[in-house]
Amino acid sequence: MKTILLVGNPNVGKSVIFSRLTGIKVIASNYPGTTVGFTKGEMKLGDEKVLLIDVPGSYTLEPTCKAEEVACAMLKQGDLIINVVDATNLERHLYLTLQLLAQKKPMIVALNFWDETKHRGIKIDAQKLEEILQVPVVPTTAVSGEGLNTLLSRIKEARVPDKDPKASSELWQEVGAITAQVQTITHRHHTFWDRLNEATVHPIFGLFIGVGIMYLVFRLIRFISETLINFLLDPFFNHIYAPILLKLSSVLRPNSFFHNILIGQLFAGRIDFVQSMGVLTTGIYVEFGMVLPYLFSFYLLLSVLEDIGYLPRLAIQVDTLFHRIGLHGYSIIPMFLGMGCNVPGILATRILETRRERFIAATLISIGIPCAALQAMIIGLVGEKGGNYVAIVYLTLFLVWLCLGLILNLLVKGFSPDLVIEMPPYRLPRFNLLFKKLWIRIMGFLIEAAPIVLAGVFVVNLLYNFKIFDFVTELTAPVITKLFGLPKTAIVAILIGFLRKDVAVALLGPLNLSAKQLVVASTVLAIFFPCIATFTVLIKELGVKDTIKSTILMLATSLIVGSLLNLVL
Repeated sequence: MKTILLVGNPNVGKSVIFSRLTGIKVIASNYPGTTVGFTKGEMKLGDEKVLLIDVPGSYTLEPTCKAEEVACAMLKQGDLIINVVDATNLERHLYLTLQLLAQKKPMIVALNFWDETKHRGIKIDAQKLEEILQVPVVPTTAVSGEGLNTLLSRIKEARVPDKDPKASSELWQEVGAITAQVQTITHRHHTFWDRLNEATVHPIFGLFIGVGIMYLVFRLIRFISETLINFLLDPFFNHIYAPILLKLSSVLRPNSFFHNILIGQLFAGRIDFVQSMGVLTTGIYVEFGMVLPYLFSFYLLLSVLEDIGYLPRLAIQVDTLFHRIGLHGYSIIPMFLGMGCNVPGILATRILETRRERFIAATLISIGIPCAALQAMIIGLVGEKGGNYVAIVYLTLFLVWLCLGLILNLLVKGFSPDLVIEMPPYRLPRFNLLFKKLWIRIMGFLIEAAPIVLAGVFVVNLLYNFKIFDFVTELTAPVITKLFGLPKTAIVAILIGFLRKDVAVALLGPLNLSAKQLVVASTVLAIFFPCIATFTVLIKELGVKDTIKSTILMLATSLIVGSLLNLVL
């Protein structure tokens, strides 16, 4: 089967073109580095079936990071190259194009974002560019599908150009000469997006805008989530789902083994979805009634920020702070993704250039960045005692994140490179693509998380029924009661944190903890040993040795922070 490679700089719309050509649902984000791995799918080219590969974004064939190493390696596998170029930034992207022309493979160029060139006063003579490059050049607009049929029809015209490798200085001279021949730019007035771009990258105004946007985002997350819970999910669980479970309860007989496992305890003849602790009660409710609405609202707003193009601007604003902890501003993207789920956050550290950066970023995500599911439980459970207690949890996690970052920056050998990031233009999001991405993320989370949540509640019930937790409770009592000031039974929740931290926080609900105890317990759970999915990804990304180092840091930090909080509060 013939293999076609989609190759180009980050953020040129390769993933959108790939999705449209193959029909496979992939995440298309408006910031560099989305496709650090690669995605492949089949498509029809006439009567022939071909394999299409979305190659990781690369600025050059002289690798400077892991993504570019992967891209260079994959070039050897392909039979034909589709080079996707941002038509609004032709001079920057032609450098890679000229390097690809020297690879002696059939090639065709897709001039993407063609619609935006008209709004920016840019005119490109595609026919003349085709003559100079000696390969077909097709204007495209991936988000609307414009030009993609032409691109497919002209793939058969792809040819091997008569180009030889050149030194970097020669390539840039050639880029300048080509751009001068094929591109003209006419004067235009500043648009709203231009002024917004200038404001959001300003060192002072941009910082205030960033703080304001983050505040607004989290207020919206809470508003959307609580609206869904109060007006949709709670009525469903209380008025539709609960009566079904009560009928099942009568069949299983209260206090029988299977009743305790599936339904849990009844309170005055009714089901309390938080405290019943059955697989079909608490297990289902935690995932779909408490976590899902927060996850939906978080990923919705994250997708909007991605597609508009704000995240790279945010990276510039935090670059100075991040350098203090051994990273650069680009690390804000894995951190932000980690607030949805630590797993994709840690996977996204692949976009960082050095192993040192990846270790620091992955460790800080695991310790100081609570996932959306955990945040849902913290806000829901601790928030019942007052918003100020939720603020204490978040402030503590931020201080831990900052202090530990400063320490790691001093102890971990290596250097932090300067921030070199391409700034995509602001764009209005396409809502069909936005909701497609939202659906993929939520379904991926549920497929991964739901079985673990149900298994976690099931295991807890088994351990309760066989009195195993009684032994563990007595063994850990000195740490739990004296250092953390928690009841001995809280160890159950802390241990379950290895399976799912959101489930672990939910298990604190039936313990009737004070506000202080809830703050200590939820903070310790956030910092403590990562959940099993995060732990697995840490081993994959960092290796066993660095994962052990990271884990020891987490355990030590949770002991210190939990003890200090108990002492101070």
